[in-house]
Amino acid sequence: MRPLRIAHDVNPSQSEWPRIVGVDVGGTFTDFAAVDHRSGEISVRKLATTPNDPAIAVLEGLSDLDPECVAAVAHGTTVATNALLERTGARVAYVTTAGFGDVLRLGRGDRAALYSLAPADRPTLVRAADVHEVAERLGPDGGVVVELTALEARRVAEAVAASAAEAIAICCLHAYASDRHERALAAAIESALAELGRTDVPVSCSVDVLPEMREYERASTTVVNAYLTPPVRGYLARLRSETRPRPLTIMGSHGGTLLPGSAVRTPVTTLLSGPAAGVAGALHVGGRVGARRILTFDMGGTSTDVAVCDGSLPVVARSSVDGFPIGREMIDIHTVGAGGGSIVRADEVGALRIGPESAGADPGPACYRRGGVLPTITDAHAVLGRLPHGMRLGGADGALQVDAGAAERAIASVADRIGLGLEETARIALRVAESVMERALRSVTIERGVDPAELALVAFGGAGPLHACALAETLGIRRIILPQAPGALSALGLLVTPRSSSAARTVLRRGAGGPAPFDRVFAQLDSTVLAELFDDPATAARRPADSTGAVLRHEADLRYAGQAWEITVPWHAGEPLVTVAARFEEEHDRRHGFRSVGTAVEVVTLRSHAAVRPPADLPIAAFAAASRSVPDRTSVVDDQGQHIECPIVRRADLGHGQALIGPAIIAQDDTTTWLSAGWRAHRLPSFDIVLERASA
Repeated sequence: MRPLRIAHDVNPSQSEWPRIVGVDVGGTFTDFAAVDHRSGEISVRKLATTPNDPAIAVLEGLSDLDPECVAAVAHGTTVATNALLERTGARVAYVTTAGFGDVLRLGRGDRAALYSLAPADRPTLVRAADVHEVAERLGPDGGVVVELTALEARRVAEAVAASAAEAIAICCLHAYASDRHERALAAAIESALAELGRTDVPVSCSVDVLPEMREYERASTTVVNAYLTPPVRGYLARLRSETRPRPLTIMGSHGGTLLPGSAVRTPVTTLLSGPAAGVAGALHVGGRVGARRILTFDMGGTSTDVAVCDGSLPVVARSSVDGFPIGREMIDIHTVGAGGGSIVRADEVGALRIGPESAGADPGPACYRRGGVLPTITDAHAVLGRLPHGMRLGGADGALQVDAGAAERAIASVADRIGLGLEETARIALRVAESVMERALRSVTIERGVDPAELALVAFGGAGPLHACALAETLGIRRIILPQAPGALSALGLLVTPRSSSAARTVLRRGAGGPAPFDRVFAQLDSTVLAELFDDPATAARRPADSTGAVLRHEADLRYAGQAWEITVPWHAGEPLVTVAARFEEEHDRRHGFRSVGTAVEVVTLRSHAAVRPPADLPIAAFAAASRSVPDRTSVVDDQGQHIECPIVRRADLGHGQALIGPAIIAQDDTTTWLSAGWRAHRLPSFDIVLERASA
């Protein structure tokens, strides 16, 4: 299990930092990337993911590293994502204001399928029997409409404690304006649980998870958080016990890392943990090669994730995951179920379909010879020769060896059903998969008014470089960037991601309504984010921000009175409200083409962000040794269905300034690149590879 090693010149200013390890769990492989500034080395390694217990592969990889040399571990996890998608989270009891028990089922008035005569029910994680309504009510200003009595709190607490619930979600009407009722309910429920000896049942309050207006979104986010707490808590407790005393951080959906305590309290913030690290890594690569505007294309074993970065991470304040609104910040990533392990099948009318089911890591594609028999996208590449027979995959360990015969038998099961030849079926399978991925790329570019031709495509993930040229051709993209280790970029991205935290609170103030305590609210939010950042509320509260090493940043959501949605703008320290309002109006004019003269501006929500930069940057590095030997040439079926002989070039042998004209295969330990005809590859001084149209 020898890691792929990359040597570089040691930066003396960073030589005191020992090894920092990034670990990313994917659907097929678990990737490890380590930077050691003392020895001048980056190590990249891949192990097969263990789907039934992801911690096994993680701990196995970490156990092979000298604990004396590892200073910290940054981890991108799929535990929260899988628990939500597979519905394996906790049984949740939902406690809410009387009359609002059906909020989760009713949602909003919008219809996802506008013309459906029988639309599907809105997904919910709470059974009807687990909804508990409370006689209490607050107004939007925090004033009490119906007082919560101690007797009522005790009644609900005993009912909840006596249920089979494994987690509790509390979301009272207008709790963002005052936390008094939710805090009282939480205390009563925890007391009732303790009397029954159930001290391990977590309680999520909306005032901690999402103290913002809009009841449905707040309720949904709080319930999802409660649903995910037990599985994430158990996973991280085990991981933390095995990694001590090394510091452990968890990648958050917002593009920063979190301490384990913060991730356990709000596991909803880790829903896009792995994909977020990939976007962070791609942005880093784009910056070092001078590509400020990039389109990220991360194709792994089970899915493809895409995003647009215009010089920074595309963070949005609210999103949706598998139909559940999430009101916490996360990177704007679009995901489709098309990966290297996606299963190829014929539907009832004989049309080829791809995924979303995946062969995953166990058993994996048929050509991996790990017991898989179902045809996958990876098998289609093996049939066409783009993954040549006998080629070793899976990182420097080369644990997997391509078996073209097994791939042909798997693809033949589909070819026989649709009445086409083996190679034609494989080519169609790739075209169908690429059409799915193309739609995803269009959804974050063309559908939002962005011309993909103006972006550089950063292709990564174990399967991304095999499809990059075809997708770039379709979208008119002229430049493709291949990071030095595309198959492990998410793990490398963890190493350049800052530890960060965010908090928000709805205030609902009009600019004309007199002075508002914005400074006081920002101070409270600052205290919250610093406590989360350092996982030490008492210490963080006593220290000024500049002494913690954290950089604080403020924002505000503003709108014209009467509007339904807001625009987020920066609020710099010491600025009066009139300056921030003018900034909002300028942004409103840029987005919507007008300013509303004479209409009051409302401050809806205040936001605070804190971040601590990572201790080291990724060095510019070269492979210390060439990849394992590969054949010089192979027979491939090209994009037009013709059999051709094309070269196989080891990436380590591609010298700076040397051009490689397609068709060709670029082989390396963590991925394989298919260089289509008409494309030219050349290596940059940063050791990344750029693909461009040969005629350009």
